[in-house]
Amino acid sequence: MHVPDGYLSPLTCVALFAIMVPVWGHAAKKTRETLSVRRIPQLAMGAAFSFLLMMFNIPIPGGTTGHAVGAALLAILLGPWPAVLALSVTLVVQALLFGDGGVTAIGANCFNMAFVMPLSAWGIFQLLKGNSLPGSRRSYFSAGAAGYFSLGLAALCAGIEFGIQPLIASQGGHPSFCPFPLAVALPAMLGEHLLLFGWVEAIATAAALRFLAQTREEIYA
Repeated sequence: MHVPDGYLSPLTCVALFAIMVPVWGHAAKKTRETLSVRRIPQLAMGAAFSFLLMMFNIPIPGGTTGHAVGAALLAILLGPWPAVLALSVTLVVQALLFGDGGVTAIGANCFNMAFVMPLSAWGIFQLLKGNSLPGSRRSYFSAGAAGYFSLGLAALCAGIEFGIQPLIASQGGHPSFCPFPLAVALPAMLGEHLLLFGWVEAIATAAALRFLAQTREEIYA
């Protein structure tokens, strides 16, 4: 799902980066307020877990990649705003040091995977789990569903970003950046992630939560 350089117009990149600036500021504030010092190592470990998952990239049509992210697990364990920071740092490091995702598209990638995904995952998990206890089947199902649907929402955002490029950036009727319209970009992004990578995200999230539930009494943020 990493967007490379050259696929989004400067207008799109600047707009999404501008959206993320106040998001990062709010996330930093909420993290200071809600995350205790003793849980900072967990935040670092969560970022490392996400980094590892996202290194397993599979190219898909449209010039991007498909993979699990780990955003749902981080949001469930640490809260949505600490997850925003951890995932953003991960994505920036990947772009700057490994060329995984474009530098100009850092705002777009962070918007999709470090903002939309953890916040939607946290909301879906809270809605589905209700008052269920850690270690219950309902909590595992809720975690898996949060991972699956939040990844789909992130893929939807990426597909829209790709698909609107021919409409907003073209010269002489020829697209200047991503050439695929919404009719192509959306099925390409959603199809792969809903049919394959979403299930990987769901299984990884539920399995990790089950492991942690067996080793820790309190695991929810």
